[in-house]
Amino acid sequence: MSKVLGTIERIWRYPIKSTGGELLSEAAIDARGVAGDRLYAVRDAEGKFGSGKSTRRFRRMPGLLRLRSRYPGELVTQMPELLDPDGVPVPDPTDYLRRYLDRNDIEVAREGTVSHFDELPLSLLTTATLDWVRAAVPGVPVDERRFRPNLLVRTPPGTPPFVEDEWFNSTARIGDTLRIRLERSSERCVMTNAAQQDLPHSPLILQAIARAHDMRLDVLATVTHSGRVRIGDTIELVCGLEPSPGRVS
Repeated sequence: MSKVLGTIERIWRYPIKSTGGELLSEAAIDARGVAGDRLYAVRDAEGKFGSGKSTRRFRRMPGLLRLRSRYPGELVTQMPELLDPDGVPVPDPTDYLRRYLDRNDIEVAREGTVSHFDELPLSLLTTATLDWVRAAVPGVPVDERRFRPNLLVRTPPGTPPFVEDEWFNSTARIGDTLRIRLERSSERCVMTNAAQQDLPHSPLILQAIARAHDMRLDVLATVTHSGRVRIGDTIELVCGLEPSPGRVS
């Protein structure tokens, strides 16, 4: 037996960490997540990666979200393109970022032994939760780009917000072969408030999530069986629990 949770409405990939991403009609997903997702990052001389926050592994670099990244073709073996705030590809991403951020100690670097992911390799968000955020901050433009999921799941009418919490410690099937383990939610940071492209800065978003849901929103997953995901695919819980492959940090 299985329980249908919804359908895949959008698929996102972020080739260069902390920049705006690209919409896909389908994607391969393996143990590392969506193929090519966050495979590159802006790295400084201390080995920290550009982000919306500063931690042991990350360095806050304001302005990255106003840029976008994409792969120039279907293969993710090539260096991704970096697009400026007007959506124009730049000829040399590292050179452009050094001027854009006014820092000479950074470069666009491919992932090595240290993961570019904040936590787990796959993030899902439901339209039920996204609609709640919109209602909680009327007048503030909100869409899923604020929360940078890989998969936006269209849930049935009447689904309550934060339904993702009910999925923790379950296995879900997407398409023919893809199986994911739904683990836990993300703790949100000021990045949800940041301006990006046509979305203005607003502190109200994080404040609303903090009051209603302890700063947490979405569901993070690990991948137990690789496969492909396509827009319109059904996502459903399956009976029985599969062992988690462990944390990817």
